[in-house]
Amino acid sequence: MYQTDNLVKDLVEKHGRQRDSLMPILQGIVEKHNYLTDEAMVEVAQELDISAAEVYGTASFYSFLDTEPRGKYVIRVCKTITCAMKGKEEVIEALEDILKIKVGGTTSNGLFTLLETNCMGWCHKAPAMLINDIPYTELTREKIIKIIKDYMHK
Repeated sequence: MYQTDNLVKDLVEKHGRQRDSLMPILQGIVEKHNYLTDEAMVEVAQELDISAAEVYGTASFYSFLDTEPRGKYVIRVCKTITCAMKGKEEVIEALEDILKIKVGGTTSNGLFTLLETNCMGWCHKAPAMLINDIPYTELTREKIIKIIKDYMHK
């Protein structure tokens, strides 16, 4: 559990109180804390004078606005048909093997969370994954092992 402290107020000051400020405010919270708590969403709703249900609905609609704790490194594997045809299952299998978790899980040390997500715009270089905001494309088991080992030693 994290404290929003003045983060929400600071983000509202920066982005404003209009309805179209909701996304950048939520993104700012996720950028700082990796996920949105119910308390943070309620605080945003109060600051913007909109319903908490609207804030939660927005947060839960977008797969990159996590509403539960995640690892330091969030791995998102593209699940589109293109990535599936180009080896997405092998990517998932390699990640599950090296991380010792299943899709949806977080490693016990809190370092990695493994998720599937909709199109990330890298279909032309499938299969693809993101680790936080960094894309990795044309993945093979060997590339995945090297990438993950590099993150383990950061």
